[in-house]
Amino acid sequence: MEVFVYCRDRDGAGPLRKQLVQTHWAFMDGYAASMIARGPTLTEDGSQTGSMHILDLADLAAARAFAFEEPYYRAGVFADVTIHRWRNALGRTMWDFQGDPDRNRRFLVIGHGHAGMTAQREQLLEAHRRYFIDRGYQEHFIARGPLLSDDGAHWIGSAMLIELPDAAAVAAMFADEPYHRNGLYARMEILPWRFGGRH
Repeated sequence: MEVFVYCRDRDGAGPLRKQLVQTHWAFMDGYAASMIARGPTLTEDGSQTGSMHILDLADLAAARAFAFEEPYYRAGVFADVTIHRWRNALGRTMWDFQGDPDRNRRFLVIGHGHAGMTAQREQLLEAHRRYFIDRGYQEHFIARGPLLSDDGAHWIGSAMLIELPDAAAVAAMFADEPYHRNGLYARMEILPWRFGGRH
């Protein structure tokens, strides 16, 4: 089961995070084979605001164990934790992506769907996919997929990693995107993000 886990930092958590970074990485080493994508979200000046992981795990119980046994969470680094089922629309990991980080920036985009939009989403799915291909965005995606209800039956949003010049370019990409244009999203977050892992 593929899962999206996003943990937002509490205010002032930076020093505590620094104390625990080696413990965090050691914990993550145990999940290396399960990782699809990972990395921190950032402010415009590069300070960390959260921690995002997409993994392939046995079930939601395993996802919760991953999130709530993680050293940063146990020490109180995070203000809140989001765990959702996710589907790997591109069928690859972030390490398969061939980008151009010298000319572009990377972003986590979370589209929070309105409730009850599963049927509308199915009707728009092909147009959604064609939009990214026809507008030349497909090659800029690091990872992309729907967020799903715990039972996998209902669409509740989207989580995407993309490489584009800036946040304005990401916002412009969504201006005429079919899900956005037809009101499927209640709100969207465009968060600066970078590849994570040991440095």
